[in-house]
Amino acid sequence: MEHKNAWEKYPKGEKRDAVFAFAEAYRRFISDCKTERECVIDFYRKAKEAGFCDLGERIASKEPLKAGDKVIANNMGKGLALFVLGEKPIEEGMNILGAHIDSPRLDLKQVPLYEDTEMALLDTHYYGGVKKYQWVTLPLALHGVICRKDGSTVSVNIGERPKDPVFGISDLLIHLSSEQMEKKAAKVIEGEKLDVLIGSIPVEETEEGSDEKGEKKDVKERVKANILRILEEEYGVEEEDFLSAEIEVVPAGAARDYGLDRSMIMGYGHDDRVCAYPSFCAIAEAEKPEYTAVCLLVDKEEIGSVGASGMQSRFFENSVAEVMNLSGGYSELALRRAMKNSCMLSSDVSAAFDPNYPSVMEKRNSAYFGKGLVFNKYTGSRGKSGSNDANAEYVAQLRNMMDQNEVAFQTAELGKVDQGGGGTIAYILANYNMNVIDSGVAVLNMHAPWEIISKVDLYEAYRGYTVFLKEAKHESGIL
Repeated sequence: MEHKNAWEKYPKGEKRDAVFAFAEAYRRFISDCKTERECVIDFYRKAKEAGFCDLGERIASKEPLKAGDKVIANNMGKGLALFVLGEKPIEEGMNILGAHIDSPRLDLKQVPLYEDTEMALLDTHYYGGVKKYQWVTLPLALHGVICRKDGSTVSVNIGERPKDPVFGISDLLIHLSSEQMEKKAAKVIEGEKLDVLIGSIPVEETEEGSDEKGEKKDVKERVKANILRILEEEYGVEEEDFLSAEIEVVPAGAARDYGLDRSMIMGYGHDDRVCAYPSFCAIAEAEKPEYTAVCLLVDKEEIGSVGASGMQSRFFENSVAEVMNLSGGYSELALRRAMKNSCMLSSDVSAAFDPNYPSVMEKRNSAYFGKGLVFNKYTGSRGKSGSNDANAEYVAQLRNMMDQNEVAFQTAELGKVDQGGGGTIAYILANYNMNVIDSGVAVLNMHAPWEIISKVDLYEAYRGYTVFLKEAKHESGIL
């Protein structure tokens, strides 16, 4: 039952070079795309270059779809659904890769800017499951959009370029931390203490301006006023524009090679962009599959897959209906059959075994670096609560498919029983009665500002996803 180290399949030379080249392209991707909006922009551009046409434009033109056609649907700039039409009718099922492109972070509140003791700060609300103490004393960047009342939008990306300033959250010095150090880890840093320091220079008297009567303004919060002046001069926005802004606070800096042998990557947002990226690459290369191939990239997984851009919305179902309509095979019954007959890899990360913390893992059922693509038959917590527990028949089909194509894979659970647990989007797609299993890449430091993955596991995920889209069969209700 032991799995060989996947690096042994890739000796020095062309084979290992291919692994490193794929990993380098991914490293650049997660360095540039730290929000769901940035991921969508990048993937959409690459999809168009790969020959995908916009589904909305195709609907408007009423041009029918046929086998081999590629279409992409954009969900509010926060999610995507990509289709490569197969030789068989969609009613007979689709092969679906589904991943999420949001990651744990800090979001600015709607009224974020304030001054305290002549320091300007931004108030935040953390997003997703985080250890709050991990986010202090780090260089942070601001990414997102500010939408003005006139409908125009300002893109924000501050902290990534070499000459950019960075931001941060302060922590109490060790000399005054006797009471803090006695608190439980969950309380060492409170959620309302995750405020980002952004300035300390007061506005100059000559810049304070005048009121409507022409009299000199009496500015009380002069540091805040100076920040607002900078925002107006550099971005053309005012304080009220924060009401309609989505600004995310993320770790500043590029992802880096990790380890003397450069076998790993340390970066922000591996969960779940390390699965989204190879999923996209797999479908971008798909050509006339037997069954329609789909790559679904969604938002809001880290907070329960809710909202219009989350997996629980009707976006995917509506997109399938539109594609079927353009293919000449739509009916409500046909749509239901298409969903039921489909099979899916819920592409999400798994917890890698950490030799520093062996007590929470059960070694025989853990994911390891270098062992390839991970299949989680179930996730959930305690007694598998909230999980999608994949059928044994489906697992057997996948095992055979991976073995036939020499894709290194392993199986795992998310830690020991009763130690915790987690969930993915798998159960939501399983509600359509389709076969679904979680499969992805093992991650160390999951949900921390800087996570770590193995390059060879990333490459095996790409290979496994490619095989799945190309070769998965739908027989007797299984695959």
